[in-house]
Amino acid sequence: MPAPEPKYRRILLKLSGEALAGKQGYGIDPEVIVGIASEVREVLDCGVEIALVIGGGNIFRGVAAASKGMDRASADYMGMLATVMNSLAMQDALENNGVKTRVLSAIEMREVAEPYIRRRAIRHLEKQRVVIFAAGTGNPYFTTDTAASLRAMEIGADIILKGTKVDGVYSADPAKDKDAVRYSSLTYIEVLQKGLQVMDATATSLCMDNDLPIMVFDLTRRGNIQKAIFGEEIGTIVKGG
Repeated sequence: MPAPEPKYRRILLKLSGEALAGKQGYGIDPEVIVGIASEVREVLDCGVEIALVIGGGNIFRGVAAASKGMDRASADYMGMLATVMNSLAMQDALENNGVKTRVLSAIEMREVAEPYIRRRAIRHLEKQRVVIFAAGTGNPYFTTDTAASLRAMEIGADIILKGTKVDGVYSADPAKDKDAVRYSSLTYIEVLQKGLQVMDATATSLCMDNDLPIMVFDLTRRGNIQKAIFGEEIGTIVKGG
C-alpha cells in the first residue's frame, strides 16, 4: 500500500513569540525550540516545503509599549528586531537538527540575514531549505500575522498553519469560560464579524481576498504539524464559505 501523500505541498507556519517562551513566559525556552525544530524536520522529510514567520512577543511587544506612551513606529521597529532574534534562534535549532535554512529579513542586516527577495525565497523553498521570514513586513503598524499572510501569498503557499497554545478557535476564552465552544471550521466573514482571535483583521481580510485557508491548531501537542499537513481534522480551519 503506497504511503499517504501530504495534502499541502508548501506551507507557511506562523508561530507566536510566546510559543517559544514555553512555561517561563519570557525569552526563549531551549527545550521548546528544539522540539519545534524536530517537528519541522519530520514534516520536511515528507517532501513539504516550509516557510516560517515567528512573532516577537516573548521579547518585546510594540503595541504594549505604544499603549504606555512610546512612539508607535519606534515600538513596532523594536518588535521587528525581536522577531529577528527569534528567527536566528530557530535557525540555529533547525540547523543543529540537520535542516538547511535561510533567514530572510524585511529590514536589511546582511551580517545576520539575507534581504527579503521573493524569487530568492521561492528558490530556497524549491531546494528544500526552510525559509524563515524575519522583521515582519518591514513596516510599522503591521503585525506578524499580516506579515505571515503577505509572505504566504507571495510564495504561493497552500495554507497558513497558525500554532497556538489552544486546540483551535473558541467562541470565548476556554481558560475563563467553561461554556466556550470550539469551532471546527469558520468562514473569513464569521471570524471578522464575531471578532474572533484567529489573526488580526488585516491579515484575515488579506487571506479572504486571496482565498488562502488558515488552520489554527495546538502547537504544544507533539505531531500536530505533521497531522495538519496530511489533512487530519485538528484545530479550526478558516476558509471561504
